[in-house]
Amino acid sequence: MSLGIAVIGAGMAGKAHAAAFRTASTLYNPVLPPIRLVSIGDVNAEFGSHAARRFGYERSDTSWQAIAAADDIDVVSVVIANSLHREVVEGLLAAGKHVLCEKPLSDTLADARAMAEAARNARSIARIGYTFRRTPGIAYIRDLVQSGVLGKVLHFSGRYWTDYGSNPQAPMSWRYKGTAGSGALADVGSHLAYVAEFLCGDVRSVNGGQLSTVIGERPLPLGAVMGHDHAAVGDTFERVENDDYAAFSATFDQGVGSFEVSRVAAGHANSLIFEVFCENGAATFDQRRPAEIGLFLNDGASAQRGYRQVILGPEHPYIGGGLAMDAPSVGFGQNDAFGYQARAFLEEVAGIDQAASLPRNATFDDGVHNMELLDAVARSAQAGGSAVVVDSGKLASA
Repeated sequence: MSLGIAVIGAGMAGKAHAAAFRTASTLYNPVLPPIRLVSIGDVNAEFGSHAARRFGYERSDTSWQAIAAADDIDVVSVVIANSLHREVVEGLLAAGKHVLCEKPLSDTLADARAMAEAARNARSIARIGYTFRRTPGIAYIRDLVQSGVLGKVLHFSGRYWTDYGSNPQAPMSWRYKGTAGSGALADVGSHLAYVAEFLCGDVRSVNGGQLSTVIGERPLPLGAVMGHDHAAVGDTFERVENDDYAAFSATFDQGVGSFEVSRVAAGHANSLIFEVFCENGAATFDQRRPAEIGLFLNDGASAQRGYRQVILGPEHPYIGGGLAMDAPSVGFGQNDAFGYQARAFLEEVAGIDQAASLPRNATFDDGVHNMELLDAVARSAQAGGSAVVVDSGKLASA
């Protein structure tokens, strides 16, 4: 048996998925069936063709329907605008394809719940990519919490600052359209939210929700735009519909948290940063320095305590036996995490026993919960910061 791979979406994240499937079979032991890189799909034929040639895929397609109908494709990553997820994912599942969908699951809760229902009834596997769960430093901090080294979480403080929208001349795109909470909160806040729950457990309620649009209009591009590229623009402007900045506080089963996200934080291209404070100490992570964490433990004389720099290596999650050079201080980054994510998905699709595999990717039900959390933040903001319980009781009946 072999597995034929396609990626729908040739933008920035789509290329990360395409590269990840190319490297997935080289990670860890060679137990996967042969991987065939078949197609990159994009409505922009030039983007799709270029990505297919760059990453060694056999062809490119300009419609998701062509990929759904193709007999030589088994596994599909969906990496397109959030509002398009439902139609494409449901069509692929109906065609029997295994689907790995980018986060957030959709642009509306109704569509996300419908997608989760379709996934539960599908004969194939549907998962959502929570890429930062694969970051060795974040996974190691989770191990420190769950093993009792750090112990019970008391307080989480996190921010995800980006600057792709800080220039008022950045061209209008789908990222700037949608309902309250579909901007920075959905784009990067979704990452920060699932990372927090990965470490601290489920968020039960939020309060102090704040959504702000600080750049009110953006110019239309003169041509096609890929990812966050700042392409040539014209003199026609359109209104920005969603949030450039969001903030909120949260209550977990145990402990509390504070969150701040932005797409207009000049100088911060991709700054996911958090601290987690626990009974026995604390840990810090900064995506700009992904090959290390900061660790503080309440041991020894108080005069000698302080944060230590822990350089990640083969004794930490994902690295040993995974990277080609799995030695301390070699370094790795977010692209490697996409590789681990693709490998985990292919292991599940191939039927490799879970005990012998990487941790499985998140389910569509998990994706619905993530969107319910973000929806609670938006409702808190609309209610002047009032506390809102995170609605997680509709999964079974969705």
